[in-house]
Amino acid sequence: MYRDKKFSEKPLDIILNDIREAARTQPNTKRIFLADGDALYRNTQTLLKILSALHEQFPLLERVSSYALPNNLLTKSVGELQALKEAGLSLLYYGIETGSALLLKCITKGTTPKKMRTGLHKAMEAGLNVSATVILGLGGQHHWKEHIEQTAKLVNELNLTYLSTLQLTLGKNIQQEFLQKFTRQAREYSPQNDLELLQEQALLISLIKPQNAVTFRSNHASNALPLKGVLPRDKELLLTQLNSAANGETTLVPSWLRGL
Repeated sequence: MYRDKKFSEKPLDIILNDIREAARTQPNTKRIFLADGDALYRNTQTLLKILSALHEQFPLLERVSSYALPNNLLTKSVGELQALKEAGLSLLYYGIETGSALLLKCITKGTTPKKMRTGLHKAMEAGLNVSATVILGLGGQHHWKEHIEQTAKLVNELNLTYLSTLQLTLGKNIQQEFLQKFTRQAREYSPQNDLELLQEQALLISLIKPQNAVTFRSNHASNALPLKGVLPRDKELLLTQLNSAANGETTLVPSWLRGL
């Protein structure tokens, strides 16, 4: 993502004008997402001004959300995150991808399980809701158990609001680069097929023991089997649905209908 874009911070006056223009055409907006992929990088005072303008211009606004990169949460204090929460930022989308330190290196995520744990605990201490994503298939046939077991371990140490799984999808323009990253770490990657990915999903769900109820979804366009439920309440139901799909009793989404 963002391979054709160069990161830059849009001037605050332009952002405030954008907000005013949007409010004129869509005054009943209830949900707003701070774009693009690294909005939380901006300094806290600027973000507070943006949040204030949003709530001033959109009287029906119920939720403001943003992506959160691991370094965003490490560089902001709990006090700063609390201030953003009090100003109306309520939900952070966070890509865990995997809890395996090895695989995080292979995909050059730029963080470690320990750093993710530290940052996410700060966000939760500040009262922010977190929607985290995990990528099935990231470990391939050689590292899938490590991928799932370490991911479940990390998730169990957190207090997530939402957890979603996506299936690894590699565009033709990135396949070679992806494989080379594994080679540089002296590792090998072979993709999992749909049945093997269902096995990953089942192991992940079976190992998750959340501290509090977590809304679980696998309804992203990349998934072969859409699932939804609340963990741990619906664990057995989800495992039954996965078993049914693995036995061919439930039709998977055709590959040509999946995407990013």
